[in-house]
Amino acid sequence: MLLAPGTRLGPYQIVAPLGAGGMGEVYRARDEKLNRDVALKVLPELFALDADRLARFNREAQVLASLNHPNIAGIFGFEASGTVQALVLELVEGPALDERIAAGPIPLDEALSIARQIAEGLDAAHEQGIIHRDLKPANIKVGPGGTVKLLDFGLAKVLDPLAATGPELGGAATITSPELTRMGTVLGTAAYMSPEQSKGRPADRRSDVWAFGAVLYEMLSGRRAFEGADMSETLAAVLRQEVDWTGLPEATPTSVRRLIARCLDRDMRRRLRDIGEARIVLEDPGDADAGTRAAAARSPRRAWRLALPIVLFAILASAASVAVARRFAERPATAAGVTRFRLPLPNGQSFSASGGVRHLIAMSPDGTQLVYGAAAQLYVRSLSQLEVRPIQGTDSYQSITDPTFSPDGRSIAFFAFSDQTLKRVAVTGGAPVTLCPAENPFGIYWGADGILFGQGAKGIMRVSPDGGTPEVVVRVEEGQEAHGPQLLPGGEHVLFTLGTGNRVDRWDTARIFVQSLKSGERTLVVDGGSDARYVPTGHIAYALNGILYAVAFDPQRLRVTSEPVPVVEGVSRAAGGTTAAAHFSVSDTGTLIYVPGPLSISSALLQIALIDRTGQVEVLKLPPGPYLTPRISPDGTRIALATDDGKDAIVWIYDVSGKTAMRRLTFGGNNRFPIWSADGTRVVFQSDREGDLAIFAQPADGGAAERLTRPTHGESHAPEMWSPKQDALLFTANKGSVETLWTLSVRDRSVTPFGDVHSSIRIGAGFSPDGRWVAYTGNERGITTIYVQPFPPNGSKYQLPTKEADVPHMVLWSPDGKELFYDPRAGAFEAVGVTTQPAFAFGNPVALAKPLQLGPGSARRTYDITRDGRFLGLIPQGRKEYSSGIAPEIQVVLNWFEELKSRVPAR
Repeated sequence: MLLAPGTRLGPYQIVAPLGAGGMGEVYRARDEKLNRDVALKVLPELFALDADRLARFNREAQVLASLNHPNIAGIFGFEASGTVQALVLELVEGPALDERIAAGPIPLDEALSIARQIAEGLDAAHEQGIIHRDLKPANIKVGPGGTVKLLDFGLAKVLDPLAATGPELGGAATITSPELTRMGTVLGTAAYMSPEQSKGRPADRRSDVWAFGAVLYEMLSGRRAFEGADMSETLAAVLRQEVDWTGLPEATPTSVRRLIARCLDRDMRRRLRDIGEARIVLEDPGDADAGTRAAAARSPRRAWRLALPIVLFAILASAASVAVARRFAERPATAAGVTRFRLPLPNGQSFSASGGVRHLIAMSPDGTQLVYGAAAQLYVRSLSQLEVRPIQGTDSYQSITDPTFSPDGRSIAFFAFSDQTLKRVAVTGGAPVTLCPAENPFGIYWGADGILFGQGAKGIMRVSPDGGTPEVVVRVEEGQEAHGPQLLPGGEHVLFTLGTGNRVDRWDTARIFVQSLKSGERTLVVDGGSDARYVPTGHIAYALNGILYAVAFDPQRLRVTSEPVPVVEGVSRAAGGTTAAAHFSVSDTGTLIYVPGPLSISSALLQIALIDRTGQVEVLKLPPGPYLTPRISPDGTRIALATDDGKDAIVWIYDVSGKTAMRRLTFGGNNRFPIWSADGTRVVFQSDREGDLAIFAQPADGGAAERLTRPTHGESHAPEMWSPKQDALLFTANKGSVETLWTLSVRDRSVTPFGDVHSSIRIGAGFSPDGRWVAYTGNERGITTIYVQPFPPNGSKYQLPTKEADVPHMVLWSPDGKELFYDPRAGAFEAVGVTTQPAFAFGNPVALAKPLQLGPGSARRTYDITRDGRFLGLIPQGRKEYSSGIAPEIQVVLNWFEELKSRVPAR
């Protein structure tokens, strides 16, 4: 059962799914009576139909409701609606403990604080005779203020599958049983299960004590106390494997080590008998051993002296400078000398309009300065100074991306969008030098042996820093794209990412290779990740979703020597998966910079709204979600919209009146970019349901989908707009880095190219209301702007004049055909009048209010227009103004290499 956003259960309206498992599905919901958010745990249907189980569940819920403790998530009630039965639970914000541990060991003081609160919650439950039985990091949440909440208390005692032969409702790692009081029953989660539980024996308080010890060990060490390749091996480890005590940090107090050992004693008679004893130990754990104190005192003073001017700058730049200064005066640097701070962009500045697609920032090799592109110009910032300085001579190229320092830090190479070239400019400014033509590079690297740059389907090229004709150094096969080249030490091998196909997630399923420049031999390094960087510590850092992972790497033997470890969470990625770009950079001296971003696509939720020309916003009655490309039906009564949470891409139908819940239209495969047929009876969309990225049409009221196009190998098709005359469908075909515009005859299904339109950026075409004209985005002769051609095309073409640094895209006709709307640059929205008689002509652009969330030129049009002239678009959750979607700030981590080496030891 999957409840769609907008579904109601009594006074509760489903907002979004939170998760699912063996005990049912959990949703965020809005309590409209008390005006608060809650968590609804919906019982599996088999449970809901069993009267005995429901009765036992109600009795257990009443017992759990008696647990009133600040470290236990509360239960508010029980809601029944038809066959749907749900627990109404306290909604606990903040990450689960397993998410925190995934980023590495938790610092000692924080881990002990969390453990103390876990013990207090368990102690309160045990006093009421309730045993958790499934304590694990995933059932523990840490709120924004550090308050710990235990979840799913006692539910496993009642909420369990009917029998082993029933349908699978959860993962294999969580084991439950129909009769919890029966001998021979296994209950719990394998890695945290006590030996007696794994043997099917009755569990008591000491089973929770065992799990508590396993959780505390994992918080401090960053790894599980008992691990195995599968459930059976994990259970065997619980019964026989010795705990690796060397995994605990050196500074761990002896009393805490002894506490963990007593919790994890397999002999129940010798195990810690009461969790209250653990709480007492954690209230005053004592100090580390003398030797540990001495080791902790040996901090890298030289690194701190080097970092001091930069830290002082961060303090001065911070709004809380006095408080920060006091903190630094009272506390020395950490033992590893790692220091973090943020550098906000100057007021009113945002990153380059198309920068979200390609690399935004770069760090100089010596770690003293950084560069970024904003407002179509490069800016440089020294970490020892307060001021940001524009680089003169870089202000006339529409958009600048992929800035890259030279090895000596005196020059910067970059990509100029306006004339599609690589250029070089001195850090001090001056006239940029053109190096060579390029097509929207997939990463640039400047090393001692020249400048490497990715060219997607054309492979990887190299050009001299003095300019010239680039040479191909890495070739790729049809359907493949190369990204992010970097020469490894010695200059004989290049590290790069290879993506395949056209799926939105292709860069998270991409492969990272090392290739010999002499022999062409290619070695796989990482399977599943992209935008890799080799750093001098002997590691490769790479991106997967919005997380940086690292592996130890031997550059002589060209092999990985460790498992992947997440090292930085929340790094901004290229919009829409257009390229593999992750917005981070690392100096040779160990300074890391990155642009903050969501952990995944679903982390950035949006709302759908109607917006007039003045910017007045009316939010529709839809919960926030990962929405894309909403389209209004021709009669204005319905909306076709897509959602993409990184796992499933679905097309939905929604009634504008809000009287009914959003209805799912597509099933099977990933389905995106919906548009309406001219008569409003069908919805057309892209789908991979049959193995390729083709265009399908489906009745809007439900029914079977029909294939309309058949892409060639390595090609993807996406619908743009149905002709108001109902006789043609505009669609784009993408292959490699080139997009072309086509028409499909609705009558005989023939396909013909439209107007010889070829582009290296998103075309985004649309018919005029009378069907006689087509407007689209193109980049002909080095100029990116809006073009208009008659339909059918006759060779005539009209170009919208552009201002310097503008990159017009996301074009849309007004309902009367007298205006075109478009996004000229980040933070702007414009309308331009058009006349078609006696000849076609553009008027003067007019600025409009922009609460819409639009996006870079790589994104598909994220808004539509109603018959009364209001815009149907996306706005950030909880806001009613424009947001570029990229945080206007840079995070800095000094001495990051020390942290990297501690988390991922190189062998």
